[in-house]
Amino acid sequence: MPRLVRITQDNVEAACRLTVRPEQEKFVSPVAWSLAEAYAQPEIAWPRLIVEGDEIVGFLMGFFDIGWHPDQPDDLRSGLWRLNIAAEHQGRGYGRFAVRAVRDEARARGRDRVYTTWEPGRDGPEAFYLKLGFDPTGEISGGQVVGVCHLTE
Repeated sequence: MPRLVRITQDNVEAACRLTVRPEQEKFVSPVAWSLAEAYAQPEIAWPRLIVEGDEIVGFLMGFFDIGWHPDQPDDLRSGLWRLNIAAEHQGRGYGRFAVRAVRDEARARGRDRVYTTWEPGRDGPEAFYLKLGFDPTGEISGGQVVGVCHLTE
């Protein structure tokens, strides 16, 4: 059964060695880049490793209470910021586990929806997110599609 663990000095190097399939690299940031962003924004970033047994199989980074629009200070959003599943572990449900973990954390923090973004394109993650209940909002952020998933009991 997979579980989430915090990034520590004992696992950070292994986390940074995690790689996705070559054709997916254009759609995701390397884990090291994500951890640098988490370090720079600790008040909103929620980085976690996905571990099965003793093996790191993935990385996720949630975000909580980001002010989305400077002119709309009450529009605070939470969701999935990054998701990297190791190439050799894809197709085994770890991505679904990661999305569910972020949903659960958002729900525990009193949120009723989660957001994510994805790069459009061949071999991109759009079908994955749509299958998990995300709907495009019509917004584009940094060239990426913004999707929202409403949390229901």
